[in-house]
Amino acid sequence: MVDHATPNLPSRHFEATINFNAALGFTVVFRDVGWLILSRGDLILEFFPDANLNPASSSFGSCLRLDDLDAFYSECRKAGIPETTVGWPRIEPPRHEASGLRIGALLDPDASLLRLIQNRDT
Repeated sequence: MVDHATPNLPSRHFEATINFNAALGFTVVFRDVGWLILSRGDLILEFFPDANLNPASSSFGSCLRLDDLDAFYSECRKAGIPETTVGWPRIEPPRHEASGLRIGALLDPDASLLRLIQNRDT
């Protein structure tokens, strides 16, 4: 196994988190009352329960570095995630940033921000 990091994000309801991410191709790797791990290929998301989370004031987030950003974005749209700049869940389309990277954004039902970044070497 190579060194890696996984984001730890809040979830108000594990079932809602599982259902939202399952529509994007994630499956449950581990679940108990205090932790949830989902994977989609090499992408891993970990969640902790936080029933008192206020999504409107959440500042949780992470980056998903993707070989095919456009395909993932398309899956998000097919799953019914609205393309908008307000509210959550939502998806914002990828665009070229000043950094030279193509970056989109996905906010999950708990308003955690997942920056969707196209890998440079693909």
